[in-house]
Amino acid sequence: MRRNVDLSDISDGKLYGDNDMVKADCRGCAGCSDCCRGMGDTILLDPYDVWRLTTGLGKAFADFLDREIELGVADGCILPHMRMTGARESCAFLDGEGRCSVHALRPGICRLFPLGRYYENGAFQYFLQTGECSASRSKIKVSRWIDTPDQRRYREFVTAWHYLLIDAQNCMQKKQDDMFQKELNMLLLKTFFLTPYDGKTDFYGQFEKRKEDFYALTLGNCQKLCGDRDS
Repeated sequence: MRRNVDLSDISDGKLYGDNDMVKADCRGCAGCSDCCRGMGDTILLDPYDVWRLTTGLGKAFADFLDREIELGVADGCILPHMRMTGARESCAFLDGEGRCSVHALRPGICRLFPLGRYYENGAFQYFLQTGECSASRSKIKVSRWIDTPDQRRYREFVTAWHYLLIDAQNCMQKKQDDMFQKELNMLLLKTFFLTPYDGKTDFYGQFEKRKEDFYALTLGNCQKLCGDRDS
C-alpha cells in the first residue's frame, strides 16, 4: 500500500538496515493487543504470508475467505487482508485473551510493526513509526525483530512483490480498460493466492515461477505502457 506522507511526520527520521539496532521491541506486548484491533483493511497479505498460513494450518486459501481473511482494493489491485471482527474490530486470529493464535505464522506486516518499509531505487530500508505503538520499547536488531528465516531471499521476494504490484497498477492506470483491469486482478489472485502452494517445496522457487508466468501472460505486453516505476 502506497503512503504519500513525509517520513519526518510519522517516524524518527532515520532509515534502518537488517543489522541496525532499532527501538522496536515491545517485550511480548505484555497483554496489549492494540495493534491487532481497528486496523481496517491495512494488514495486507503477500504470497509468502499466504504460503505460511495455508501450509502451516493445512487449509486452502479459499477456506479463510470471509472468515479470517477478506479481499479489498489497494492502489487498484485486489489483494487479501486480515479481517477485523466484533465490536472492537479485532483481528479474526486474536484469541479470547488478546493473543495471536497464529503467532508463528503471522504476516509480514505484523512482524514488522512498528516498523515500516521505505522503497527507493529498487530496494527498501526500514523506518520506525513513532505514533503507532504506545508500548514501552527497547532496542533490538532489525533482523531479529523481523523473525523470518533466510532474510536475504525474503528481502528479494518483498522487493520483487512490491515492484510487481507497481507494474500492475501502472499498467491498469494507463490502459484505462475496465475489462483488462478486471482480468488482470483475477489473474493476480489466481496466480499468487488461489492456486495452492506446495508446503514441502521451497516457497521462493514457487513464487519466481508464478511471477515469470504472470509477466508473460499479462505484464509482458504492458512494459511500454508502464514506463518508469514509482517507489
